[in-house]
Order: sequence, then C-alpha cells, then structure tokens
Amino acid sequence: MTNLQTSSSKPSNVSLLDPRIQQWIWKANWTSLRDAQEQAIPLILDGSSDVIIAASTSQGKTEAAFFPILTKLAQNADEFGIVLYVSPLKALINDQMRRLTELAEPLNISITPWHGDVNQTLKSRFLKKPDGCLLITPESLEAMLMRRGHGLGGMLAGLRYIVVDELHAFMGTERGKQLQSLLHRVEQAVGRRVCRIALSATLGNMDGAKAFLRPDGSCQVELVNSSGPTRLSKCS
Repeated sequence: MTNLQTSSSKPSNVSLLDPRIQQWIWKANWTSLRDAQEQAIPLILDGSSDVIIAASTSQGKTEAAFFPILTKLAQNADEFGIVLYVSPLKALINDQMRRLTELAEPLNISITPWHGDVNQTLKSRFLKKPDGCLLITPESLEAMLMRRGHGLGGMLAGLRYIVVDELHAFMGTERGKQLQSLLHRVEQAVGRRVCRIALSATLGNMDGAKAFLRPDGSCQVELVNSSGPTRLSKCS
C-alpha cells in the first residue's frame, strides 16, 4: 500500500497510516487518496495545530480526519485514548457509527454513540471504561458536563482529539455559541489544549471558520480544502 501515488505523482502519505488502515484502503480498491486526505494526514498526526477540512458532500472528509486519528490512537494502544466527535444530528451520529466501526474494528478501537435514543448499556460501558471514539450531540455533551462536571477531567483524561462535524451548521447560531462554550469547558476539565478537527462544507469566509473553531486564537488553525469534485478513486 505504500506505493500509492497522489495526483501529482508524489509518494502518498498513506505510508504514515497504521498498516491495518492501509489494508482497509487496499481492500476497498482505492487507487489513490483524495487531495484533502493527503493534506490532512501529516497535520492531524502532528497534532500541534487545529485543522479544518473543507469539502462538499461525499468527498471523504470523515476518512480525512479519522485515518490519521485512528492511527494515532493505535500507536498508543497501551494507553486509554479518546476522540470526542460532536455532531449536530443524531441521524449523522448513527450513520458515522456504522462507517467508523468498520474502520476501527481491526484496530480494536471502540465506537460509542451517545444521544437520547442510544441504549443505556452502551453509555454505561463507556463510563466504566472511557476509551475509543465517543459520538455525541452538543445537547448530550451539555448534559454530561452538568451531571459529571467534577469527574469529567478524570473520565476524559485520555482525550486526544475533538472532531466537530458540519461546522458550517453551527457558525452564526446560538447552538454554535453553545458549542464554543462546551469545547472550552471540556479543555478546562482536562486541563490542557486538545487538537480540534472540524469538517465543513466549503465556505466563502474560511477565516471566520478558523476564528469560530479556536475563538481565543491560542492555536494555529490549518485549512485543508478539497480540490476535486469526484468521489474517491477506486479500481474498476
């Protein structure tokens, strides 16, 4: 898998990914990664800056974020590692759970949905062993902060990344202000900066999107833009 080429014939960043993810890509018959995925891999693995991945629907934004995120978690499999994925829609969480479970299962990384319709057994399992990817709505995250405020720092001690899906849907809204407050409170609880990854439709005001994602300007926000309108390349 390490001989994949980008559209410019440069070696692909796929070689930086966990071998099991490379195997997943090979089994899916992909001949190349999207440009946004190539750009996102080293940025997210490095983790020193926040990242916005902007592209239209079906351009592989989820994989652009989670290929390197899951690789990072797999590299430190002996430690608890948590990814907090915040989505505006329960339906999107359910869809992402199916997609991410297929990708994360070979790496022994758990995927836990958390919203009002989720079975309490799944939630209890995460609370007992906070690990893997927690897919949650802002409202459920708010409730978690209220109910477990003093214990949240310990529960999320292994937090490595925060992923915000559909960033454009939050910007300029009251719900967006709530989200900004929640992200700040989560970082306050764990006592450190956590790398924020945002997935968004392409926006005219990307500087505004950067300022929304990291309002205090304490961290550089890198922008990854998709350069192609087609789906991920696959073998015929």
